Amino acid sequence: MYDGLLVIDADAHKVENPMIFRDYVDPAYRNRIGMIVDRLGDQRARVMDYNPVTGTTDLPRIFPKPEGFGKGGFRTLHPETTLGALFNSRRIEDMDQEGVDVHVIYGTFNLTFSSIFDKDLAVALCKAYNDYMAEDCRKWGDRLKPIGVVPLQDVDEAVKEMYRCVNELGMVGVATSPNIPIPHPAAPNAFPEVRTCKHISHPDFYPLFEAAVDLDIALGLHGGPGSDMVGGIADHMETFVLNHIFVQRNQQQMAMARMVFDGAFEKFPTLRIGFVEGGCGWLPDLSHSFHEHWEKRIRDFDPKNPYQPSLKEVTELMIKERGNSVNIFSQVKNLFDMLWTKEKDPRNIDDASLYEHYDLRHRDPMEYFERGQIFVTFESDDPGPAYLAQAMGDVGKRVACFSGDYGHWDGVLPNCVRDAATVADYDRDHLAALLGGNALALYGDRLRNSIPNFQEATVTA
Repeated sequence: MYDGLLVIDADAHKVENPMIFRDYVDPAYRNRIGMIVDRLGDQRARVMDYNPVTGTTDLPRIFPKPEGFGKGGFRTLHPETTLGALFNSRRIEDMDQEGVDVHVIYGTFNLTFSSIFDKDLAVALCKAYNDYMAEDCRKWGDRLKPIGVVPLQDVDEAVKEMYRCVNELGMVGVATSPNIPIPHPAAPNAFPEVRTCKHISHPDFYPLFEAAVDLDIALGLHGGPGSDMVGGIADHMETFVLNHIFVQRNQQQMAMARMVFDGAFEKFPTLRIGFVEGGCGWLPDLSHSFHEHWEKRIRDFDPKNPYQPSLKEVTELMIKERGNSVNIFSQVKNLFDMLWTKEKDPRNIDDASLYEHYDLRHRDPMEYFERGQIFVTFESDDPGPAYLAQAMGDVGKRVACFSGDYGHWDGVLPNCVRDAATVADYDRDHLAALLGGNALALYGDRLRNSIPNFQEATVTA
């Protein structure tokens, strides 16, 4: 606890122990995953994936990507948290030292699983990871809460695995990636170097949302650099520093925008999504942009009645600015006749594409924040939560969850909780929400009921 307040790390990490994880993988797939050392001496995972060119599983995939555009991490072992991310006895010691009551644990290697082409291999790896994590955390189950992972490559199997994670393995939620890479239609043979993606908001993934609502769990979206997921600006950066600056933010921003404007939050009004490890300082600007574009281009926009200046107005202004000329009237009239024929009059064109996001015209995107469907995370040195409250009002106090990012290279120890609590002058109720209350709202009763001797007072006192 911190000053009597419950502290939940909403996005801590496991560094999967390769000596142990492999034992959980179905023997039919075990020899297709391994470790290599790259030319710079860094350890990376190698997956023998399905090769669309040869039709066999002879395509070596290296995670995280070691070089080129979208380059993944290197020299990423954290001197203070790597051993704790591998071994829970050390993790608990660090939690006690920092005053963290609960770790909600995502993986590291598993952040690449949605990039694997072979869906059967992806399913096998997800199942292995979930079995591994459930057993790994069981001894410390009152404080370590693993999040399962499900494969976007096979939605039916993903739904089955969601139910197994929660109902059989006792997990408090499941995670997946913000998007899944697919071939670009203009360059199908250049995949994955040239690619586009299927966003998590795609209707093909609606069964995942239905299952999350039925189970009353959060769906955590977690991206990752060097994984071939589409990363926005990061896809054009060839150093890890520049890639990492953009990749998590861009992946989460794209996912959030698509969830809002593709209507997923409208169709599933009780679905809770955590857009994790992307920070939160960008949220006020993005949410304002959501509102502005909805207001001006969806709610109040009539594509069938666009503004058109009159021939008279244009002619008068041309004369005023350019001077009178015998040719001006005829030039303007010819332009009008060319541009605004009856066949090309926008008022006479009936095309469904004119009505972008038409079904959302009655719902301000800000309502999705207000009704508790959207959450983000912040790390200990991030003053962003203070800006959220200033820019978004009370709802800005309810969307950000503390994350020490334990186990990753940019996680901070020691004093991660103290730093998060003192980076801005938060009032007590606001601080209680940031350190633990918002995480409880995101992960819901599955988390709340799994904390022994939980008292609501520890969140709001």
